[in-house]
Amino acid sequence: MKTEELRKKDKNELEKNIEVLKKKLSDVRFRFSSSKLKNVKEIGNMKREIARSLTIIKELKVKK
Repeated sequence: MKTEELRKKDKNELEKNIEVLKKKLSDVRFRFSSSKLKNVKEIGNMKREIARSLTIIKELKVKK
């Protein structure tokens, strides 16, 4: 998801998004450890997505 799309969401939606991404990341790491993962870049992409969401939440806190 692009940063512009994330900025349109409110804090609760971002937190839910982070939870979902963390669960997916856990699944992807499990598939990686069992050598069933085809696209290794998925791990990095999910980490970046989580980091983007956390950064936007932090920016929202600072604005208040």
